[in-house]
Amino acid sequence: MRILVANDDGYNAPGIEALAAALKGLGELTVVAPETNCSGASNSLTLNRPLSVRQAPNGFYFINGTPSDCVHIALTGLLDFRPDLVVSGINNGANMGDDTLYSGTVAAATEGYLFGIPSIAFSLIKKGWDHLDSAARVARRVVERQLAQPLDSLLLNVNIPAVPFEALQGMVVTRLGKRHPSEPVVKSSTPYGDPVYWIGPVGTVSDSAADTDFGAIEQNLVSITPLRLDLTHYEQLQDVKVWAESL
Repeated sequence: MRILVANDDGYNAPGIEALAAALKGLGELTVVAPETNCSGASNSLTLNRPLSVRQAPNGFYFINGTPSDCVHIALTGLLDFRPDLVVSGINNGANMGDDTLYSGTVAAATEGYLFGIPSIAFSLIKKGWDHLDSAARVARRVVERQLAQPLDSLLLNVNIPAVPFEALQGMVVTRLGKRHPSEPVVKSSTPYGDPVYWIGPVGTVSDSAADTDFGAIEQNLVSITPLRLDLTHYEQLQDVKVWAESL
């Protein structure tokens, strides 16, 4: 069993160190992660400059690119084997609802999935690494289940409450919840008077029903959401065909 480990917080983040440590003994581990924090990078690939691959003293590879770059390069040239599983995380903060579209953690797993490799993203819902040990134990259990009962076509988004392991109420399969639109940007200026803008806070939760990831986390349940990548709006196909007839 060969497992590729990635993240978006950077190769020296506590989360990826904890994830790699938790998975020891389950197979041959290879870590390929960004050089710096790439939160919010989504599925972007770096196409306007070359990328370098270096290796840290602990054996982790790191790349001056995005999370998707890391998995893409690992699968298309860096490694001389095809991993059996791609895991990403453990992220410093939640990736639930609409946030998954922007998540570099989910993107790293998605890149593996695009290559036909079962992939799992793990996130600890509160920033600051509180109860990271608990999240690492959850990650190992989920990976052990995949190894024992493998699903070939698999892209999972796993969010873990930041509580002691004993306080977790179990694991539940969920759908993605929803947020209201993001808050307005925060406008500021440089010392020279030029305007600059900070992206505003995420919107408040608008759908936290019991069957959503938000709802599960509220109950101290680990949320496991299977994801898919087909963006086609099938229900609108006929309406758009009619709308486009006269174009």
